[in-house]
Order: sequence, then structure tokens, then C-alpha cells
Amino acid sequence: MREIAKSIIKIPVLGRSILLLHRARIGLNYFRRPSFHLAKWLFKSKETTNFTYDLEEGNKRYLASLVSRATGIGFEEAMLYINEIESDLELRTHISQAISKSDFASTADQEMRFGKRAGWYAIARALKPKVIIETGVDKGLGSCVLAAALKKNRHEGHEGYYYGTDINPDAGYLLSGDYADYGKILYGDSIESLKKFDGPIDLFINDSDHSATYEAKEYETIKDKLSERAVILGDNSHCTDKLFEFSLAAQRDFIFFQERPKDHWYPGGGIGISFKRPWGQS
Repeated sequence: MREIAKSIIKIPVLGRSILLLHRARIGLNYFRRPSFHLAKWLFKSKETTNFTYDLEEGNKRYLASLVSRATGIGFEEAMLYINEIESDLELRTHISQAISKSDFASTADQEMRFGKRAGWYAIARALKPKVIIETGVDKGLGSCVLAAALKKNRHEGHEGYYYGTDINPDAGYLLSGDYADYGKILYGDSIESLKKFDGPIDLFINDSDHSATYEAKEYETIKDKLSERAVILGDNSHCTDKLFEFSLAAQRDFIFFQERPKDHWYPGGGIGISFKRPWGQS
């Protein structure tokens, strides 16, 4: 009788163990591809921060849809701008050469991938801004992307200028050559630089100190310097709700884009987009 009782007790335990293994296998399947891409990245990439990657094709279409919503242009035009930056061989060559000649070549990849910055470019092409400010420029990849948009806009008869801010005196080294004709870096504390700026600002990108408090201070500093059609992009919106809260208080629309990197271990960041709805759009 004791042996029979023991077997009856063991059956549910065995069943739970099998179920646990089955559930573990389901969960681990979600990490299989990122782990594979991580292994490749460890040997193929030199990046240690601000990782670069392409976006999945469907993700680009979502991005174009959000750009269309925020700027009032059509979806096809937004998609055209995203394809435009990704096929810009002149920009890719400039960045690759600038990285190879820099003192930071050991921690940056020469093959350039734009990720969500393709959305920055598309918005800059759509808005035709006279003034763009980006806080926090790192090596200057975003600076060059935005300068490339301003370059295209100038060829179409729309003048514009880019200002980057960064506390690091070595930041923005990629903004050189022809691209330096369309912008410059203001060195020092970003908030202090913003206080001195008169405006109006047509496109503002927060990408500096990623603390929620500092991010909120930047929005507070520029709120009265924004043009009527200004768009604000938050690079930290996948971590904080500060741009969302600012948008609510300022009666601005807010939408969020989540990246889906292609063939990369990083799960992706995003873009918070704060805007006033274009006239006639509901």
C-alpha cells in the first residue's frame, strides 16, 4: 500500500516538472534570436554605446505613418524621405571616412545604420525647419542626418540651420566637411545653451542627459521658444513620460514610435513625438 501511495504522490510532481520545462522552452524561444545576434555583434561590431542598426521593413512603414500624422504630409511622401536617407551614399561615405580618421574609430562602426534617425530625417524634410536643435550629439551621427535633410531642403529653396549642444568638447566630430555648412555644436551644459537661445525653434530633439529631471527641465526651458508648428522629438520617451506630460500640459498631441531593430540583439528605443496637429487634420 505504501508503494502505491508513493506513486500516486509522484505523478502530479512529475507532471508539474514537465509543464515547467515546457513553459521554460516557450519563454526561452523569445531569447534565441537576440542571443544569436548578440554573438554575431560581439565579433562584428566595435560599438560600446549608442548602438546602430537598421529597422525591420514593417517597422519603417509604421514610422512613416507616424511621421505623416505628426507633420501632415502623406504616407507615401514620408516613406520616400525614409528611403531617401537610407540610400544617401554621399552621407554614408562621409560618415565612414570621418570615423576611420577619428581618434574614436576603435569604438564606432564604419558601416552606417540609421535606425530611428531615419524618422528624424523624414520629419526635418517634411517640416522644412529654419532652426533645428538637438541636445546631446555624441559622435554626431544625428547631426549629420539632420544636416543632410537641411542640405536637401536648401536645394529645394528652404533655408535651415542645425544647432547641437553637448557638454563633451569631443562630441560631434562627424559634423565636418560639407555638412558643417549646415550646423554647429554649442559646447557646455545643454540647459544653459538653451537659455541663451532666442528662437524660434521648429524642430527640437532631446537626446542629452537621460535623467527624467534633466529632460523635463529642457522642455520647460524651450517651451516659450517654440514656433507655432514646432515638433519635439524625445529620444528618452521609452524610459520616461516627461515629453508625454509636457505635451498634456501644453495641449500638444503626443504619439510614440517603438523601434524594431533588424538582426540585432538590442530591443530598440523609440521616439516620442510632440506636435500640434496640422491645420485641417482630425
